[in-house]
Amino acid sequence: MTVTGDEQGGAGRDGPLWWERRRGAVLDVGLAAVSAVECAVEGVPFAREAGVPVAVGVLFGLLVGSTLVLRRRWPIAVVLVGIAVSPAAMGFLLGVVGLYTLAACEVPRRITATLASMSLAATFVVMYVRTSGDQGASRSLVIVLSVFVAVALTVPPVLLGLYIGARRRLMESLQERADSLERELSLLADRAEERAEWARTEERTRIAREMHDVVAHRVSLMVVHAAALEAVAAKDPARAAKNAALVGDMGRQALTELREMLGVLRAAESPKRAPAVVPVAALVGSLEDGPGPSLGELEALVGQSRAAGMAVELDVRGAGAGYRAEVEQTAYRVVQEALTNCHKHAPGARVVVRLAHREGEVAMQVENGPCGADVVQPGLPSGGNGLVGMRERVLGLGGVFVSGPTDEGGFKVSAVLPGGPGQA
Repeated sequence: MTVTGDEQGGAGRDGPLWWERRRGAVLDVGLAAVSAVECAVEGVPFAREAGVPVAVGVLFGLLVGSTLVLRRRWPIAVVLVGIAVSPAAMGFLLGVVGLYTLAACEVPRRITATLASMSLAATFVVMYVRTSGDQGASRSLVIVLSVFVAVALTVPPVLLGLYIGARRRLMESLQERADSLERELSLLADRAEERAEWARTEERTRIAREMHDVVAHRVSLMVVHAAALEAVAAKDPARAAKNAALVGDMGRQALTELREMLGVLRAAESPKRAPAVVPVAALVGSLEDGPGPSLGELEALVGQSRAAGMAVELDVRGAGAGYRAEVEQTAYRVVQEALTNCHKHAPGARVVVRLAHREGEVAMQVENGPCGADVVQPGLPSGGNGLVGMRERVLGLGGVFVSGPTDEGGFKVSAVLPGGPGQA
């Protein structure tokens, strides 16, 4: 089962059969009904041309048009049906909606490109055959009109389907990231609450310990002197007065210390002071301290592009000498940026990376062929600074940098760097 962009925007499943939601089922049934009526009407002239009863043509059209109800379940089959009945000049809505659904669902892009190309060719042939017999129509006009109709009925639904599918996948990715972030924030909040509760418990324990240490000693002395005061009050009034004075002093000292502790606790409830600013330079290390990339890592760099689906060939000639570190880093960065541009602007094109070790210099060249017409551009953002940055790197070392389109429709980036003795 495939899922298209029409099925997004809701939670849960409430639709029958293979539909995720009820409104999707209603939409597909409505489209199938309209397509069936259209194909039934178009089946009348088809029956007359084929020499069969009109009822047979109408019934055939109804069956063909009603297959649109399966577009979410079997989009490939719906498109194949539309291509199969194109010689009968019926099923225009079936073909357009089928191509849109196919492009929007999770089928391999090579299948989408193949079926779209078949639909384009079938529409062109049918249109050309049906208009070539018109009186007064030139051959070039018939070809132009056929191409226009074929492109108009094929390219827009495919592009719209690709856009809706990409947008749906993006929204799903963003939703997943939002859910993951929400779970992480909830986990962090729980951990923060646990740490806060632990801190409160520790603070209460500390306060209780401080209260005990500060007050217990003096209160104990007060109790002792109060007992002595009770014992000698009648026999020795002078001693009793002295004990009473001591109890009063100890009580006042205990109250003073309690007030001091409460003052500290109230101060802790005031707004927190601003933390000290830590210099950024002390936290962030220099990027130039670590070892940079070298020419020996080009094979791994090319392997990464191959793993991403690019057809890359690496051609190394000559024995590598010991170049300076900045030369190897610049050569690596030039090849890296050139391959990045190939990913951005020439998806599906064949790329050749050439590296030549010469006497006293190293030369590199990255050349890509033309991009296929049916390859969907990835639409990667480009700031326009890649070639400028490569040129600045190369010219800064006294090298030569050349870039531009090739005669075959591709693009080529070439650079020559003076090697010079050094540690590779």
